[in-house]
Formats: sequence, C-alpha cells, structure tokens
Amino acid sequence: MLRTPLYQFHIDRGGKMVDFAGWQMPMMYAPPGAAETGGIIKEHEQVRRSGGLFDVSHMGRVKITGRHARRLLERLCTRRISDMAAGQCRYSLVCNPQGGVHDDVIVYRLDDDEFLVVVNAGNRSKMLAHFEQTRAAGDLTVKIDDQTESTAMVALQGPKVMELVSRVSSEVPTLKRYRFAVKNLVVMKLIVSRTGYTGEDGVEVILPASVVGMAMKMLLKDAGIDQAEGLIKPAGLGARDTLRMEAGMPLYGHELGEEINALSCGVDFAIALDKDSLERGEPFIGMEALKKSRAEGGPRRRLVGMALAGKRTARQGMTIKAGGKDVGIVTSACMSPTLGIPIAMGFVDRDIAPENAAVEIDTGRESVIAGKTRKLPFYSPTRGA
Repeated sequence: MLRTPLYQFHIDRGGKMVDFAGWQMPMMYAPPGAAETGGIIKEHEQVRRSGGLFDVSHMGRVKITGRHARRLLERLCTRRISDMAAGQCRYSLVCNPQGGVHDDVIVYRLDDDEFLVVVNAGNRSKMLAHFEQTRAAGDLTVKIDDQTESTAMVALQGPKVMELVSRVSSEVPTLKRYRFAVKNLVVMKLIVSRTGYTGEDGVEVILPASVVGMAMKMLLKDAGIDQAEGLIKPAGLGARDTLRMEAGMPLYGHELGEEINALSCGVDFAIALDKDSLERGEPFIGMEALKKSRAEGGPRRRLVGMALAGKRTARQGMTIKAGGKDVGIVTSACMSPTLGIPIAMGFVDRDIAPENAAVEIDTGRESVIAGKTRKLPFYSPTRGA
C-alpha cells in the first residue's frame, strides 16, 4: 500500500490505519495514552464546532498543460472550462459515452493553458488512461502529468478555520468559494483553495511532498493540534464520510458510478447540456446520451435524502419501499451526529416526492425501518440541521 507524506503524523497521533484505494489512511484517531479515544463522532463534532484537519493526499492530482489543454478538458468535463478565470476552481463530472459517471473532479485553472485536475483516489489509474485516450483520439497537444505522489494535500474544515488562516495570510480569507491562490511561504509554494467536502467553510492546501514536515510544524504551532483546546484536531475517513452525508454530497461508488445516469445524482448544476452551443464550447463525452435522457423525461430514479425513525441505521444496497412496492435502493447511510437520528441517501422512483414521502427500508431480516424523504442537504452551516 502507498503511504501519504503525512503517514508518520497519523501514526504519532494514534491513527487507526486502513487500506483505502491502495493507500494507508486513518479511519479515526486514538491518541496514545488518552483516557478515551476520540472516535468518529467526536471528530465529526470537532469539525462542526471548530475545525478538523484531513489528509486528502490520496486524491489524484493531475496537471494538464499545453496548447490544447482547454479543449481536452471541455471534451472531458460536463461543465464549461473556457470561461473559467485563472484562480478559479470548478466541480464537474466526467462521463462515459452512455452518460454514466467515470468520476467527479475539481478543475483548477492555473493559467491560460495550465490546469490541475483533482480526481478520486480509487479512480486515479482509470482517469489517467481516460485522459490519455481522449487526448490521442483528438490528436491534441497536451502534457498530462500525474503529480499525486510528488505532492501532498490537506483539508482544514470548520467554522474557526478562517480565524487560523488569517494569522498567516490576509488574502486567503477574502477568497470567494471555489477560488484559489498560489502562495509562497518561506521555501514552500502552496495552492490554497476555498473548497471542501464537509459542508463547512475551510481550505484545501496542495504542497510539495518534500516540505510537508516543515509545513506541519508551522501548523502545529499555530493551530494547537496537540493541545486540548486547540482550534484544529485531526479527523479521519470516518468523520469525513458522516460529514459529507450530512452535507448531501455524493460519493463515487455510492451516489456516482459508471452505471448511474449523471442526471439522477442531484448535481445538475454541474452538467451543461448546452455546452456545444456556447462560444468556444464543445460537446462533452456522454452529452448526447444525457440529452436523450432529458428529452425522454429524465432518469427513472433520482437521489433523495431520508430521515429514519428509531436508532437503527440502514446500509448501502438495502431496498427502499413505499406503499408495499420496491421504489429504490440505499446508497449511503449513517447515524447523523448533528441531527441525532439515522439518515440515508438513495435513488427512488421519480414519482416519489423528494420531501415528506413515507418510505421503509427493508433490512432483509423480515423487518423494516420507517422514514420520510428529505431534501438534501440534511445540514448546512448557514441554516443548521
């Protein structure tokens, strides 16, 4: 398995390491000598209350440069690329010809012909091959450089993160959402973006792997990570998953996948079916299939949230019923630390109301969990739970 540049940081703080997409990653932390473990719930609550540090170095980072870099990305991405400004990042899907989802990505525009694309860890090899195949098919002059293992990426998320960031930069806290700045700090060149995957405000920082040790020493001093009342505490994959579920954010392999119609995933804002009619626009792979689907009334099923009764949680793959009929399938589920109830996401027939429709989750054990559909997200920092 691969190790991120923060591997020793995790071990020193009692990281419970697991195999995730071929990387050794912390599921949660149990600090050595602590009277009690932090646990996923406490890490989740720390992020909602103050701030958490996530190692996301396992995510793929691919630099795309050259005369036809923009054209390649227009062909790959479901969103417009040509109208992005330098210093802007944009969430997008990358589809297959059938309109299913190869991956969801974030595109950074560094300069006119220079981009950085962040892909999911488990899809890195597949996406690199797809990028190259698309480049070759179009005979495009493009350099595709996988920088994943030469860089690191950390996410700082939570309501007090900008208080910390303001101590070292006056510019970053003024960035709008999905904007980034390139900063020179001592001998380090950092890309700092105002993005995240928790529903909270915060930043993601990309930096050379060789300077991670120095960067973490500076962060430990300013953030008080190892202090009882520090603003920021390390958080693992477990809390990252419960946080993203509360925020209603899709995850590849759950709400996104090769066989899942992109129009059913609740991210229509990231799909521009008119790209080919706009100035400098080009059709993306899968556009025709999605146009056909839209013309026929859209996908048969769509993504909804569900608030469940009792204390039992659902599991991915369980059947969703309504009126005694099978109407869908659970894609993600957990006990929500913020709401204090079990929540789930899943695809249901499009005639099921997205809010307050009575549903049941078939546990497969001759029992069901009652619930109601609920519009996503379950939680946002501006309106709470």
